[in-house]
Amino acid sequence: MLTETQSRVMKAVLDDEAARRTHLVVSLSGAHAYGFPSPDSDLDLKAIHVAPTRALLGLEPPHPTANRLEVIDGVEIDYTSNELGPVLAGILLGNGNYLERVLGHLQPVTHPHLERLRPLVQANLSQRLHRHYRGFAQSQLHEWEKSGFGSAKKLLYVLRTTLTGTHLLKTGELQTDVTRLLGAYGFEEAMELVEQKKRGELAALPPAMSERWREKTSRAFILLDQALAGSTLPAEPATPAELEAWLVDLRLQR
Repeated sequence: MLTETQSRVMKAVLDDEAARRTHLVVSLSGAHAYGFPSPDSDLDLKAIHVAPTRALLGLEPPHPTANRLEVIDGVEIDYTSNELGPVLAGILLGNGNYLERVLGHLQPVTHPHLERLRPLVQANLSQRLHRHYRGFAQSQLHEWEKSGFGSAKKLLYVLRTTLTGTHLLKTGELQTDVTRLLGAYGFEEAMELVEQKKRGELAALPPAMSERWREKTSRAFILLDQALAGSTLPAEPATPAELEAWLVDLRLQR
């Protein structure tokens, strides 16, 4: 739940950015989407925009990425928007970051075209996602190690990423809220980490808790690898031509 100030700032920023580009979707990511926001969590806004077709065909196509990082009235805004074409190509390759923008559950801005896109993306989920989620989780594990195994946030990112990937590979369902996954995959104890993190972005783990969890994280990676071995998803995207046809039709309309 966002505060009144956070909601006001987010709306002002998105209205400002909407004057510059057409958003297909804006997804609220980060701690808010992952189930462990703290009062000082930033607003991690990840968007997909559609560039005008005429601009894409010109001699100098617009840059595919727009970024904005600033603090407004005490609210840290981290906004990124990527153009639709590279996003869809990335999804076919197994990019979970882009996938979570399309299929995510916290979307303060949506365009009517998203309703048609979502089932096309869902139909093209594949085992390629394993590489993304494992690589992301491994990088977060390294970040946790660099913190001296003290950061509650970095440890939760490891669990969130591995369990989201595990659940996707096993069921085809995207779930980014780790609190909805912990019990299903035998990590009920990790709610203590969630409570710790909700105290603040820089919340540190007590030494005993940190030591205990250093022994538990490997099981999350084992679950992710096992999910790949028994995945219900196809090895490759099933209908990429349909996704491309939708994109071409949208380009011709614009």
